[in-house]
Amino acid sequence: MTDDESDGDGPSTGSVRATYDRIAEHFSKTREYPWPEVEAFLDGRSGAVALDVGCGNGRHTELLAERCERALGADLSREMVATASERSAERGFDYGLAQADASSLPVRSGCVDLGVYVATLPHLPSRDLRVASLDELARVLSSGGRALVGVWSTEHDRFDESEGFDTTVEWTLPGGESVDRFYHIYDPDEFRADIAESGLDLVEFEISSGNCYGVVRPES
Repeated sequence: MTDDESDGDGPSTGSVRATYDRIAEHFSKTREYPWPEVEAFLDGRSGAVALDVGCGNGRHTELLAERCERALGADLSREMVATASERSAERGFDYGLAQADASSLPVRSGCVDLGVYVATLPHLPSRDLRVASLDELARVLSSGGRALVGVWSTEHDRFDESEGFDTTVEWTLPGGESVDRFYHIYDPDEFRADIAESGLDLVEFEISSGNCYGVVRPES
């Protein structure tokens, strides 16, 4: 995929990356704690290799590093990866980091036992890229591997729509500057459909705090 790739009049991947490079430092400061749904998914799970797709500042990569022999966090934004590196050094966590596109992961096929892919899929600017990223997750998961996929959905009380749609959500930096962030807001049926279109099987599904969550495995 190139930086110029987009869906119609939507943003390019390069512009999404630039957005998060711009807000990374402030964004990281507001994302201190892991999501309860991620903690619940990881409870009782472990493995040899773990992957956090769209790792941000590494708050979920830390949890994976505690449960697996090796953990890797990947994020499209170089500046977000830098915040994860700083956080890991401050907290003494040992995990790898890579600047990488979710639809083209620098990970060997079939090696990931435990994966987290939350709050990232909605930022990919076309359905083709979103499904491609789910295919990539399927490719890297081991035969017994499991991953948690989470997206913002129309079930959130912020939205009146019943079907999935594209939008932008402002991020306000210190000093008052607003930066638009692209989102595709999923409806639950669409979320299931995109997973079904990919090389993943949906093992469990729930709606929590306005998000759709799916526990997935490689297609059998």
